[in-house]
Amino acid sequence: MTANFRKVFGDTKPVIGMVHIGALPGTPLFDPEVDLVSAARADLLALQDAGFDAVMFGNENDRPYEFQVDTASTATMAAIIGQLRSEITVPFGVNVLWDPMSTVALGAATGAAFVREIFTGTYASDMGPWTPDAGNAMRYRNRLGRSDMAMLYNVSAEFAHSLDQRPLPDRARSAVFSSIPDAVLVSGQITGEAAALSDLEAVKAVLPDMAVMANTGVKHDTVGDVLSIADGCIVGSSLKVDGNTWNAIDPDRAKNFMNLVRKARS
Repeated sequence: MTANFRKVFGDTKPVIGMVHIGALPGTPLFDPEVDLVSAARADLLALQDAGFDAVMFGNENDRPYEFQVDTASTATMAAIIGQLRSEITVPFGVNVLWDPMSTVALGAATGAAFVREIFTGTYASDMGPWTPDAGNAMRYRNRLGRSDMAMLYNVSAEFAHSLDQRPLPDRARSAVFSSIPDAVLVSGQITGEAAALSDLEAVKAVLPDMAVMANTGVKHDTVGDVLSIADGCIVGSSLKVDGNTWNAIDPDRAKNFMNLVRKARS
């Protein structure tokens, strides 16, 4: 584990709960009648009350996604997080889909402990050709004075197919060697869809000293198996009312999930 990862999460297998902020101004699904702050606050408090180790704020509702996000989106996310900052009692991270530079900027501006994004690879995606630049993003983080901010690299992009035909474990191992992440995330094909346990096992086998986390689709009935392999997970859809990604957090589902996590970790 890297020093940044240990500083944020300690030695436990962290479980990070998602706060999916509602569609932001300027995006196709934006609804001016929705109180974005109140909705985010309710999800944040439900996750903290359930005992999640950390939370992450993301703009999951800003479909169709962009590679260069409008400044208004990042600024609005910063404003929302700023209004909630005094109520956040656990480490928090941010993710501006699918824009590494905006993600780093938002993390630095809000005091986030970690960020998540697609920082490496080349993909054919629903949004067009996808070519992130990890070197640019990490240099930007350091120029902003946040070398302590942990970088969580998703190495199996959702909504996309890797044009790099090396096996996933080889791509993950190469990303760690060349790009210095603090954790490697393994995902399913889309939001809410699980990464194959075989993929988690294969990546962890070649990266025994690196934090390898499940990034999508972890459910109540699979979290025990996931945590027997992975060094933590990020969860969103499974915690929502009826398990629907676009609904609010269901406090009971969130509490039940963390009860299962505690059993798995013990």
